[in-house]
Amino acid sequence: MTTFVELLLGGLSTGAVYALIALGFVVIFKATEVVNFAHASLLLAGGYLTAVLHDGLGFWAALAVGVAGAAVVGAAVEFLVMRRYRGGDHSVLAIVTIGVDILLVTELTRRIGTRVLSPGDPWGDQVATFGPLSLAHTRIAALVAAALLITAFLLAFRFTSWGVAMRAAAENPQTAALMGVRLGRVSLSAWAVAGALAAVAALFLTVFPTPGLERATSLAAMKAFPAAILGGLDSTTGALAGGLIVGVVESLATGYQGELSFLGRGIGDLAPYLVMVAVLLIRPAGLFGTKELARV
Repeated sequence: MTTFVELLLGGLSTGAVYALIALGFVVIFKATEVVNFAHASLLLAGGYLTAVLHDGLGFWAALAVGVAGAAVVGAAVEFLVMRRYRGGDHSVLAIVTIGVDILLVTELTRRIGTRVLSPGDPWGDQVATFGPLSLAHTRIAALVAAALLITAFLLAFRFTSWGVAMRAAAENPQTAALMGVRLGRVSLSAWAVAGALAAVAALFLTVFPTPGLERATSLAAMKAFPAAILGGLDSTTGALAGGLIVGVVESLATGYQGELSFLGRGIGDLAPYLVMVAVLLIRPAGLFGTKELARV
């Protein structure tokens, strides 16, 4: 039972980080109706800036620069690339984001090389003990930080003028534009917010118990993709639920891999995708996604 609770808590903390990444997918999709496959490069950019600057600036200043840098990269991608194709087919725009991701990830992995970069976090390998339970400080920090950021985002999305503009653009962009909503500004801010959230997620994906930031860190963004899909690509609530589901499923499948040996090795990496497929077979729009109706 102790093992199960530890795996569950670890899965919830990891799932909260996945929720931050999934929220970035959802924000961009709601603003532009484009699936952003360049999200992995935004995550890697934010993590790289934090890792290389913490020695000179200190951890918190480096993290701030990493978050701001990832937001700027996201905004630059929207302004310099995606805006040129505005009004084009959404599937084509998704392919464009794949090209952007290849370019950015290739350059960042060239800079990282074979190194494993430490983010310089203050928690180190410290572990908190609660009776028979043990939980790394980094896991607790991830859960608290993700909860605060997600809550702040949901409140802003609900009660601020930016959130109203975002929801209006997602509901009906043509009508929103006629009502004075600047769609370009909404799209630019969505990419910036997605980049900032990805940078925070990169931090908690590279701290203990993982060795640090490396070339393969960007692949973690693809683990959050099932979270966004099964929750519903147009649902902020779905991003949260999907992230937690994926995190818990991955943690339990990895922790009980010995008992699941009949399914083969590496079932923990495959489990999120299996859950995604299972959910989509029942609810094609995801758990909280909006069903589209068409008159034929």
